[in-house]
Formats: sequence, structure tokens, C-alpha cells
Amino acid sequence: MTRKPRRALCAATLALAACLALAACGSSSGGGEGDTAPNYTKALAGSPPPLAALYSHPDKLIPGGSAALAAEISRLSGYPVVVNLWASWCGPCRYEFPYFQGASAQIGKKVAFLGVNTDDSDDAAATFLREEPLPYPSVTDPDKEVWNDLGLVGLPSTAFYGRDGKLVYLKQGPYSSQEDLVADIKHYSLGSSSDPG
Repeated sequence: MTRKPRRALCAATLALAACLALAACGSSSGGGEGDTAPNYTKALAGSPPPLAALYSHPDKLIPGGSAALAAEISRLSGYPVVVNLWASWCGPCRYEFPYFQGASAQIGKKVAFLGVNTDDSDDAAATFLREEPLPYPSVTDPDKEVWNDLGLVGLPSTAFYGRDGKLVYLKQGPYSSQEDLVADIKHYSLGSSSDPG
């Protein structure tokens, strides 16, 4: 093979490799669950008024750390609350985000969902939420108040609160599937093994 065809073949191979790498990195949805968020409007239509009020603020960042989280949980008295603690810079958080998107669409009429964006900047969090939208708001925790209150060792973590607003269970580390997340919601939030969806 002459030098020119060899260079052309090499350049074509490098271009193909670059395209494949970009395609692999281009999806921020992680978790292998697809590239688009559910249709939350359709999925959560008919939610009870307290949950409908919560979901009327999708992707909103609520300042206030621990006090703001306590106020949100108090407002949801009578409903179990699943709180996902995340940050835009956290790779495992990004990986499991589609599971919270799917679970909130599936079970959000029975269980309240909240986020806590901790140790992050509002700009970075807002940018990420534009890429991976949620039907529920997130409390901002830039000073890690909630992190410290819960004794977290890292992100992501998920806190399950009962209908009375008391912490029932804290999972530290990412979920490996939406099925695992839903199973924990059924166990810790709904207290049943029946299908909540």
C-alpha cells in the first residue's frame, strides 16, 4: 500500500473512532434508560392536590439547605417522601438520574419526590436539570447542611421519609436499576410488595 492510501485509511479510521467516542459520550442520561425524560404532565395528571402543588415546580432550585428541606417535607405531611441527594459533578448521580425520572413518573401520584442539590453551584445544577429534567424541585444545599445532618459519606444518596415526616431509611450510594429503586420505594415508602404503578 502506498503512503497516500495508507494516510487516507488512517485518517478515516481516526474519524470513525472520534465519531463513535462522541456518540458514546454524548448521552448524559446514564443508566442505559434512554435519552428522553418521561411525559410528566401525562404521567402525573390527577395527582392529589399536595403532590400536584409539588410537581407544579419542576426543576426549581429552592434555596435554604436543611430548613428548606424540613419545610418541604412538612408541607407534604400525610405522604411518604423520597429525597434524592445529588450534584451535577457527580458521575454516579448522573448515572442513576434516569431511574428517578422514571420512578417519579411511575409512582409520583402516591409518593412525593424531592431532590437535594448539595455541594454544587446553582448554575451547574440548573444546566444539568435542563439536560435531565425532573417533575419535582430540588432544595439547594451548597454548605452541605443536609449532607452533615444525614451523615452522608458521599453522593448519590437517597433518604426515605414516612408519612409523618420522619426518616425511615437512608441508602448511600447509587441505584443500579430503576427496578431496585422502585423496590425500595415499595418497601420503605409504601410498605408493600404490590405494584405501585
